[in-house]
Amino acid sequence: MARYADEAEVREVLSRLPGNLTATVQLSAEEAAGEGRGAELVRELTPLAGRVLVNGWPTGVAVAAAQHHGGPYPATTSTSTSVGGTAIERWMRPVAYQAVPEALLPEELRDSNPLGLPRRFNGVLER
Repeated sequence: MARYADEAEVREVLSRLPGNLTATVQLSAEEAAGEGRGAELVRELTPLAGRVLVNGWPTGVAVAAAQHHGGPYPATTSTSTSVGGTAIERWMRPVAYQAVPEALLPEELRDSNPLGLPRRFNGVLER
């Protein structure tokens, strides 16, 4: 949970947030009714998350290989669900790089892995 002192602090924090699966905001009854800053805050959160919650709590599921949906058909037979490793497909914006020299690729895509990110190559986790 984050609390803020003024509008400038909110804008500063939002400008630094990376994309997320969810963004949650707790609003007063007046803000939720469209009075005050509530609607503006929801608009500012929308580009940052795949799901925006107001006065609720996210489920806490992870985009991780060990997480699975666990529901009945078709939840467990889908190639993309809301949890687990394939959940990323629901919010992903694919970008293809063709014939791009390694030095011009984003660091996280370089064969040399300068950021030391854990990655899967042919199904094997590399560090």
